[in-house]
Amino acid sequence: MDGKDQREMNTIEKRRNSLAGKAMRGSLRSCLLLGAIALLLGLAIFGNTLVQRSISRASETAVKASVSAERGADSVGFAKEIMDVYRSLTPEERAKTGTEEYKAHFSGLESVSRKGGPRDTLVHMLRNFVIDVDYVYLAMFDRDTSALVYIADSHPTDYMNPGEWEPVKKSAIDKFLNWNGEGMLYDIDSTAKYGLMCTAGYPIRDENGETACFLMVDVSVNSVITKLGQYALQIGVTLLAATLLIAWLTTRRMKTHVVDPLDTIADAAAAYAKDKREGVVSADHFSRLDIHTGDELENLGKVMADMEKSLTEHEAEITQITAEKERIGTELLMASKIQYSMMPHNFPPFPDRKEFDLYATMDPAKEVGGDFYDFFLIDEDHLCLVMADVSGKGIPAALFMMISKVILQSCAMLGRSAGEILMKMNEAICSNNKMEMFITVWIGILEISTGKMTAANAGHEYPVLMRAGEEFRIFKDKHGFVIGGMAGMNYKEYEIQLNPGDKLFVYTDGVPEATDGEKNMFGTERMLAALNRAKDGTPEETLKSVRQAVDGFVKDAEQFDDLTMLCMEYKGK
Repeated sequence: MDGKDQREMNTIEKRRNSLAGKAMRGSLRSCLLLGAIALLLGLAIFGNTLVQRSISRASETAVKASVSAERGADSVGFAKEIMDVYRSLTPEERAKTGTEEYKAHFSGLESVSRKGGPRDTLVHMLRNFVIDVDYVYLAMFDRDTSALVYIADSHPTDYMNPGEWEPVKKSAIDKFLNWNGEGMLYDIDSTAKYGLMCTAGYPIRDENGETACFLMVDVSVNSVITKLGQYALQIGVTLLAATLLIAWLTTRRMKTHVVDPLDTIADAAAAYAKDKREGVVSADHFSRLDIHTGDELENLGKVMADMEKSLTEHEAEITQITAEKERIGTELLMASKIQYSMMPHNFPPFPDRKEFDLYATMDPAKEVGGDFYDFFLIDEDHLCLVMADVSGKGIPAALFMMISKVILQSCAMLGRSAGEILMKMNEAICSNNKMEMFITVWIGILEISTGKMTAANAGHEYPVLMRAGEEFRIFKDKHGFVIGGMAGMNYKEYEIQLNPGDKLFVYTDGVPEATDGEKNMFGTERMLAALNRAKDGTPEETLKSVRQAVDGFVKDAEQFDDLTMLCMEYKGK
């Protein structure tokens, strides 16, 4: 049933395609093949034995009869007399063999016609040897005419008169006339009159050792063929019965030891799948199997039971892990919301202040990140801008980020300078930094009324500055050591005088180090090009230009680092 699932088959189709059915058909084919081979071998051996027995019987009869023919009558003289007459005939006269005219050439001989003469004596003696053979007779081969000339024939009805002849093959003549006395002398040939015949012979020689004639014995091979047929029928019936019995026993054993256990395992597997679909918790579908075959099937049942137990335990673990993962996911979502709420995200942040405009974004690589930006008014004339990047990713970095943000803002609200803020922040973090985390920070304090900005850099990226009417350029400021890396550090300050129309862009390393699918980085050159494409736009438009450039570069590649940016435009009074 090609392409048909077993579950779609009817009962007859299932039975035909079952292992038991296949085993029975296989056993039948194998047994029939072996039986045919055995039958052919048996026939060959039995046939050869029968033929050899026929040859031996004919040869033994020929030897015994030849002794009687030599001693009981003048077989040599009689044979020579017949052969002399035969050889004296012309081809035309010999061609009339079997006719009354032909018989007249020999009936005039006294040895033939006289009652009680050599012919009668020989025929009487030869008839005594016709036991388990078909014909016993005296004959002589004539090489010149390729003929077998009969001397005396013992058959009571279908006999050959002296001098009558039959054509024979030259190979048979050579075999008999050239026999060296070793082995048995015989020939097997098919004749139109007698069918397949085995002819054995023994020479009768004169005083000079010359062969005068042969004592010939014929045994029909047709009887051998008949016996072979009877033998084949008997053996064939026996083999067929044995084949059917073996096939039935094999099928029964296959069903008991293979098919039934497999069906049991299949039923258990179907019940297991059904319970799983319906949500039924059970772990004993296979452990209840009662399979004791002592072979691979029993082992399969035990393996399936162990598998079911392991899967049930694994499913329980997966359920627990999934619940834990969902809980962690919920907590991460809450942490992300908390982190987001801690950073200013309402724009414009100071609607009533027209001296400046700013915009900032943060896109964490994971649910929560370690980057942060901040901006706040220290007083009415001082705006603090912060861009920071915590080492590491995920929840640890987010926790460290929030602690650092609170410390930095607290220090800044005390009215300290940019360098002092970083120094105090470093002291606070180094005092209890068992995890040895650190943070890079850029901080700038803008005097709003004058445009003078005092800034300090603790290992952070260079800021980017655009003067009014010009392009964005990297501003290579003085770097200090990272916050949390070493206690007792001092941070140098520097000043930037901002004029109306100037813009400041600060960012974390996630921007220039954004990577595409071939591990190429976005780089500062592409970042500057994106900034300059939107240099006349608002800070928000400027950041969107950079983000679009980054997205177009990395395409579908995974984001490995947080992307945080802040842009401020100073407008003056």
